[in-house]
Formats: sequence, C-alpha cells, structure tokens
Amino acid sequence: MEYTIQMPMENQFETPPCPLCGGTEGTHFIDAEDDLGGRPGSFRFMRCAGCGLVYQSPRLRFEHIGAYYDDEYIAHRKKTDWGLFTPLYDWAMGKHDRDKLSLVRRYKSLDADSQVLDVGCGAGTFLALLADKTGASACGIDFKDLSSLPWMEKMEFRPGTLAGQDFGERRFDLITMWHFLEHDYTPLDTLKRTRDLLAEDGRMVIEVPRLDSVSFRLFKERWPGLQAPQHTMLFDAETLSRMVEEAGLRVCHHLPYGAFPAYFYLFCGVAFKLLRGRGLNFSRAIYPYFAGQLLLLPLLLFERKLNLAMQTVVCERA
Repeated sequence: MEYTIQMPMENQFETPPCPLCGGTEGTHFIDAEDDLGGRPGSFRFMRCAGCGLVYQSPRLRFEHIGAYYDDEYIAHRKKTDWGLFTPLYDWAMGKHDRDKLSLVRRYKSLDADSQVLDVGCGAGTFLALLADKTGASACGIDFKDLSSLPWMEKMEFRPGTLAGQDFGERRFDLITMWHFLEHDYTPLDTLKRTRDLLAEDGRMVIEVPRLDSVSFRLFKERWPGLQAPQHTMLFDAETLSRMVEEAGLRVCHHLPYGAFPAYFYLFCGVAFKLLRGRGLNFSRAIYPYFAGQLLLLPLLLFERKLNLAMQTVVCERA
C-alpha cells in the first residue's frame, strides 16, 4: 500500500488520556517533528500529572498513522544495495539481530520445542535468525505485511495487531518487543494480552528508547527517541517498570542498554540538529555514519555502562 503524506488535518487527531494511569491532566513536555522522514507537522508530548509518563497528545488517530510507516521506515527497509558499503551494512544489520539473540539467550533457553512470538517484527530478520539457530517455532506480528520477503518462510507471520489474533490455548516460551511498545496506542491492553500468552516459565523481553538517558539530555527536541509522530509515549526507567507491573508482569532484570546500537541515536541526533526537520537521506548518510562509528569506537566499548540511549526489561508473569 502506498501513502501520500500532507500536513495532518485537525480532525485526524485525538486527545487521549494517559496510556498508563488514565489521567487527563498534564503539562507540556516537548514538541517534535518528523526528523527522520522530513514530513510536515509538529507533534506535542505531555507529562502526565498523575504518574509522570510522557505521551503524545494530541496524537494522530490510529487509522492515519500508517502513512508514516512506508518502505523507508527503518524497521521495514527493503533496500539491499549500498554500493561499496553493502558488506559493512549487511554485517551491521546482522549484528543487530545477533545481539538480540545473544540478549534473550541470557535469560531463556530455547530449542526445537520452544514457541517464540515477536510483536512488531518488522522485516522479520531477527525471528529468521532465531529459528535458524535454535530450531524454535517463531511467530511474528506486524501491521505492515512484509511476508513476501524470502526469509519470512522460516516463520509464521500474522499481519495486523496483537488484539486481532486468536492463539487459542497456545502459549509462548519467549515474547519479544523490540522498539514496539513506544509505538502502541493501547500499551496496557497489549501487555496484559502478552502476559496471558506467556507460558508459566516464559520470559518477555521489551526494549525501548530511554528518556532519562545521555542522548536525550544532549539532543532534547531533536532526540531520535522522540520519533514523532510514530512514538506515542516516552519511557524513563520508572514509568517503563510501572507499566509492565501494572499489566501483571514482574520485572526480573532492568538493563541500561539494548540490542539496538546507541551510536545510531548519537549519529542521528547530530544529523537532526543540523538538518532541522528536513529528513535524513540514508543513502547519503551511510558514509559519514560508518566513519563516525570508527571514531567513537572507544566510547562505544563502554556503551552498557553509560546509559546512552536504550533500556531493556526482562519480565515474567507475576
């Protein structure tokens, strides 16, 4: 499906209550633009007076947000030819999936009898790797149907939202959400649903951008974690833990990092400051991107101790 994006109209927006506590009182936190895509519009985030969660209000209604998830959106990108940088690009993308698998293996053993669900699976490369390396049965859900990609044959793909799926008595040993929860319109309902889908000894891994991070303090309104209008809420460590606990889950581990490279946020934050809402052309940015990564390599070796950009919680049923 192709979309044409114009300046959002007033009747395309809604004013939601706080996604965590349901409160309706809050204060202005920050305004953001679509720095990644360069598409028109300014989007406001509020901080809830009741629980402190930062969330987008007003926000685009769900039926209008799909226009911002085109084939150039980072989780849905299909481009494979990056010229001389193609081998390096392939290695970097593969490392991202390998880091995801390494992280989940620390907290859950998987084998051919295991059932795994990835909510917001995007192009599905992580699940394909997981199925190949562990033999587990892998299932992915995403509202954008990318099932035609060749590696999707290694897994079960369900288009749509989690609320629209019927798994019957099926239970999952592992459920993952890699940068999905901050996009959700009904996060508590989603987390309660995934809690019910977890096996008794199952684990859930949730990774999101971290609001109380070094990169947010550096870039503020140009912080890549804002990613308006796709991100409907922004989590610090406290509000993320509170939300999963409110859904009947227990946090086993809270990590001040994730599988997603913090360097991406550092690079994009600088680029967004310079471009000021004009969008980032990845085909041109790939050259300075990898050059900058080499220059910052000594810093990135300590990424897990510096709270640069991401956070991950590992949960179980309470």
